[in-house]
Amino acid sequence: MIKLDRTKDNPWQLNTPPGTSEYTMHVEEKNGIQILVCTVGKTVLHYDARCIEDLQAMLNSVGGWVELGGADEQKPAKEGTIEAWGRSESNPIGGWYGLKKGLRGRFGVYVPPLMEALGLCELEHNPKNNRIRAM
Repeated sequence: MIKLDRTKDNPWQLNTPPGTSEYTMHVEEKNGIQILVCTVGKTVLHYDARCIEDLQAMLNSVGGWVELGGADEQKPAKEGTIEAWGRSESNPIGGWYGLKKGLRGRFGVYVPPLMEALGLCELEHNPKNNRIRAM
């Protein structure tokens, strides 16, 4: 089991894969489930914390590089990307890992750097089209 223990007072300090934006993540409990709280400037997104172990398992099963493909909720996600998987009815929770209506997207932007910080993956840091793979 992966230890997710950072609080609002001691969040992970992260950067998007290209390094162009800084943000924080911490863990809280909401409606009986553990969530990741992602704060980007004044915008706050929530993701079901199960996404970390589920994404690690998916990456291990793929065994190679997977494109991130970040997109806002209102935009379609490119097939075969982490973003598409994070919304897919075929993922372990059967849909969106993002929990705030209107802000459920960008899974492929904000979750992979946390995976990297936890030592669970290798992540590219190019200006565009970054990929992730299990370690």
